[in-house]
Amino acid sequence: MSGVNEIRSTFLDFFARSGHTVLPSSGLVPNNDPTLMFTNAGMVQFKNVFTGVEKRGYDRATTAQKCVRAGGKHNDLDNVGYTARHHTFFEMLGNFSFGDYFKERAIELAWTLITKEFGLSPEKLLVTVYADDDDAALLWKKIAGFPDHKIIRIGTSDNFWQMGDTGPCGPCSEIFIDQGPELRGGPPGSPDEDGDRFLEFWNLVFMQYEQLEPGSRNPLPRPSIDTGMGLERMAAILQGVKSNYETDLFRALIEAVAHAVSRAPEPSTMASYRVIADHLRASAFLVADGVLPGNEGRGYVLRRIMRRAMRHAEILGAREPTMYRLVPALVREMGQAYPELMRAEALIGETLKLEETRFRRTLERGLSILDSETRDLQAGQNLSGETAFTLYDTYGFPLDLTQDALKARGIGVDTDAFQAAMQRQKQAAREAWKGSGDAATEAVWFGLRDRAGATDFLGYETETAEGVVTALLFEGAETEQLTAGQSGFAVLNQTPFYAESGGQVGDTGTIVAAGLKARVTDTQKKLGDLFVHSVTVEEGALRLEQPVELKVDHARRRAIRANHSATHLLHEALRQVLGDHVAQKGSLVSSERLRFDISHPKPIEAEEMARVEDIANAVLLQNQPVVTKLMAVDDAIASGARALFGEKYGEEVRVVSMGLPSGDGGTKAFSVELCGGTHAGRTGDIGAITVVSETAVGAGVRRIEALTADAARRFRAEESRTLASLAGILKAPASEAPDRLTSLMEERRRLERELAEARKKLAMGGGGAADADAPKDVAGIRLMARVVEGVEMRDLKSLADEGKTRLGSGIVAIVGVAPDGKAGLVVGVTEDLVGRYDAVGLVRAGAEALGGKGGGGRRDMAQAGGPNGVGAQAALDAIEGALRGAA
Repeated sequence: MSGVNEIRSTFLDFFARSGHTVLPSSGLVPNNDPTLMFTNAGMVQFKNVFTGVEKRGYDRATTAQKCVRAGGKHNDLDNVGYTARHHTFFEMLGNFSFGDYFKERAIELAWTLITKEFGLSPEKLLVTVYADDDDAALLWKKIAGFPDHKIIRIGTSDNFWQMGDTGPCGPCSEIFIDQGPELRGGPPGSPDEDGDRFLEFWNLVFMQYEQLEPGSRNPLPRPSIDTGMGLERMAAILQGVKSNYETDLFRALIEAVAHAVSRAPEPSTMASYRVIADHLRASAFLVADGVLPGNEGRGYVLRRIMRRAMRHAEILGAREPTMYRLVPALVREMGQAYPELMRAEALIGETLKLEETRFRRTLERGLSILDSETRDLQAGQNLSGETAFTLYDTYGFPLDLTQDALKARGIGVDTDAFQAAMQRQKQAAREAWKGSGDAATEAVWFGLRDRAGATDFLGYETETAEGVVTALLFEGAETEQLTAGQSGFAVLNQTPFYAESGGQVGDTGTIVAAGLKARVTDTQKKLGDLFVHSVTVEEGALRLEQPVELKVDHARRRAIRANHSATHLLHEALRQVLGDHVAQKGSLVSSERLRFDISHPKPIEAEEMARVEDIANAVLLQNQPVVTKLMAVDDAIASGARALFGEKYGEEVRVVSMGLPSGDGGTKAFSVELCGGTHAGRTGDIGAITVVSETAVGAGVRRIEALTADAARRFRAEESRTLASLAGILKAPASEAPDRLTSLMEERRRLERELAEARKKLAMGGGGAADADAPKDVAGIRLMARVVEGVEMRDLKSLADEGKTRLGSGIVAIVGVAPDGKAGLVVGVTEDLVGRYDAVGLVRAGAEALGGKGGGGRRDMAQAGGPNGVGAQAALDAIEGALRGAA
């Protein structure tokens, strides 16, 4: 029981027997944590359960969780292949208790599993506990019989886990194994603890506190357990090897690599085999979970992983795309545990082949040049930054690949010189740009910003201002003027026009001067602080260096301000009603309406949304001033202002506060957020807030749309008119209309059921059927053949079943003709005759007369259909003929 797949199943089976619900691994792209690029631990899918946001139907769980650490702060990419333990993709085995058992049971389960199920020798094991966790230390003595020297107290963050700056937290207990004196290193907490002799393989987290703020913790009412055991590490321990890459799974993958490159591993090349085997897993699982190689975000990380592996395949002598040929070996090893690999096998292979085909050209050129340029360099020396930049700029060879290619030889890269060359190239590109159209326009902003400087935005205080035109663009190029009928872009030294950002749309309005009238149709921000006005000149000419007057469309801006302020109030009201997990994940603030997305795991109930509306409108009716302050970003966040995830903030930020403090004695305003948008002067200026929809836009994300002021009033007025009209039709007071309508709908459904039953009875001869409908003898078999109308197609089978019951022995054929002229056909054969007659064959005989093809079902019941209902009797005749022929 030492194979990777056996270890995984043994772990899960053990905890299943101990009352844990076995759950599948969640995806590598987290759907409940916007702070993570990839799922990097087993507890990620349970984050909302631990925080109390989400309730599930179990309080114990166990998983084998796929994880990736190759981007952001959890980035092991550069070490992969050169150490015994680092991986981009790995599996975390874990057991979890959500307020059920705690330290004693967690330690008992862990000790039983590793010593009884896995058979590890207690003499080789030792543990760490947090420095002041006396409970855990005593429990290890009691359960494992460990003496004090085998229970090492650690007072650092290594043995105290936190979900974040606030939230659930608690001490840890890590389990180590002594791999023998032949390896370097000392026990945890010692000066040489970084050696390989003492290997940590399982971490038990005792989640028992809630971190409120620095230095302030409260005990959790329901302490919980979160554990993580590295599957690859446990496999190495049980298989008696000192490297994860020597375990059965990696041996199989490395053998597949060796076969693909027709070269056996050697000590000098082993790192390349390891890189390929590891990166194959990460690449395949990421593609299976919907990530594709790209130039940013998760796609960029995937591309780096893929190309790093592809470069090592080149080092091993591969001259054709190789990675995709390894996918079947991976699926054989891991497909049983992770069926998504089998489902996505074709996509994974195609993606790897395409990416490697593209990158191989880059590899061939870059490695050849790199080899030539470093032939005379020794370990400890650096490749020149200019050469590294030439590889990047001319041959598409990224800096990190250059560094990685030289790492084994101990050669570095002069990165300062590389960056200097990069800046010179950018400057030259700006100055020499000769393109046209939109792309050229984008390039122009660099030089224009350097020459004209930033735009001074005046729009927080005023909607009209004077400015001087500092740049004009027409069809992608700078120009001296725009004349009547022409459209282009205008930049001014200062402007009251808000440029689109933070979800708020750009302003519109006019630019005027003597003999000039230009319409501003949009305002955008370039390079962070350059405000660009989209303009159409209606009269006269707009000229460079011309003083002009700028006027924002006041009515539109007022509506935008109201909607933006309402967004803040709704955002805070949602947090108060639904919980602090609510975080805004994007918004659109326009003059017509407001829309924003929030993190929330389920639909918002009507009663909850009503409370949200009530809270927001109550603050609105306070008619308090909307207060704006400029603060250092750190000071603002420390004061309690909320920052929106994904927004970029400078050193100085605007803090917008609305509403009176709550009645709990606090001094903080109702809503306090970092925001660069424009807002109402007082909360009463919003007029009213009405939520018009709440929908899902993704896993764990809800979209709220709302109206304010006149738009909200008109929406409610229209709803009132609709309700009044409905009440009039129902001849009931408006307050009673819903109940009256519900009663009528129930009555209608009852009558429809009764009508359907009556039609079915009539169709089967109830109420006196004609003799023509009576069963007939066909070749010694009783045949009940009927054409029915007014019966739902879905009811034909039940009619056939009823006919079979009446016959006792025989065959039933029923054609139902629908009002649109289409027909359905059902044939039923009683059980005693299914050995002689097949309902499928009979129904196919009749289907042709209905204009249908084929039919299907079982020997005792089959159905078909067709567009030609006039052929109903012919279909029955055909079935009768088939019966006679079969006799």
